[in-house]
Amino acid sequence: MPEQHDRTTAVESRSDRLELARRCRRVTEARWFALTVLAVILLNAALLGLETYSGLVAEWHRWLRLAEHACLAVFTVEILLRLGAHADRTRNFCKDPWNLFDLAVVLCAFLPFIRENTTVLRLLRLARVLRTARFLPQLRIVLVAVGRSLPGTLSFLLVGALLLYVYAMVGWVFFGHQDPEHYGSIGRAVLTLFLLMILDGIGDAIHAGLEISRWSLLYYASYVLLASFVLVNVLVGVVITSLEEAREMEREEEPPEEPDPTPVPEDQQLLLERVTAARRALDALERDLTTAALPPTTDHPRRDLAEEGAPS
Repeated sequence: MPEQHDRTTAVESRSDRLELARRCRRVTEARWFALTVLAVILLNAALLGLETYSGLVAEWHRWLRLAEHACLAVFTVEILLRLGAHADRTRNFCKDPWNLFDLAVVLCAFLPFIRENTTVLRLLRLARVLRTARFLPQLRIVLVAVGRSLPGTLSFLLVGALLLYVYAMVGWVFFGHQDPEHYGSIGRAVLTLFLLMILDGIGDAIHAGLEISRWSLLYYASYVLLASFVLVNVLVGVVITSLEEAREMEREEEPPEEPDPTPVPEDQQLLLERVTAARRALDALERDLTTAALPPTTDHPRRDLAEEGAPS
């Protein structure tokens, strides 16, 4: 009896979880739910921007705090509904990194240390803006692509740093005495070349270099070619490759369309069987007509055909 009671209780508990997950999933998968949460996220971002105006904060401090608490309440209800939607499969909730990010952002707002620290709390509220990526697939793909491009970006930074150091040392050797303002030390030379990488003041630098030596044209031309064109194009290639990989990951994560498990109705099955039987009868009738049209050679076949055609 106790084992049967425990089994019955377990079955009822699982049935309740399935019913809770079904109801919560119906809400979280609705379009109005996603639009509402997105609107609250944008409202939270607007409130965060309004708090940068000291006069407005002093006048509307109470209402701004009330709106902030209302946004936090909406986010709490949202994460609870998402947890309820995974009541029958809790592991799937933890497998989605966006679910973990949303849960961390909401939970941190209730921690005493964070609530007392104004700077951390504002940074946490700013992190809520990133939650718009959940509801904007294209933005989510871009963020994933940026994350996947970080290893290639680090390699790009290493190559760029090496190029900057080499050209900075060459610039210090050739222009350090004549132009100490830009090449007086390795730090000044690196800063000058970093600005030249984005083609900021390249014309003035070339004119100043030509006054020192005609070979400076080769120095600046080679640097601009390598830093501003080759390296930047390599970085663009890395980002584009990561973007394609992120799109492929997004397609793979989309749930496949499940086939319709609805069986064929019985009346439709009977109709198909009758059509098949009718086709077979027509084929048999066509064969009989072809045989009857042949000229008889003896009386026996004619008598046999008559006997076959006679009703039994």
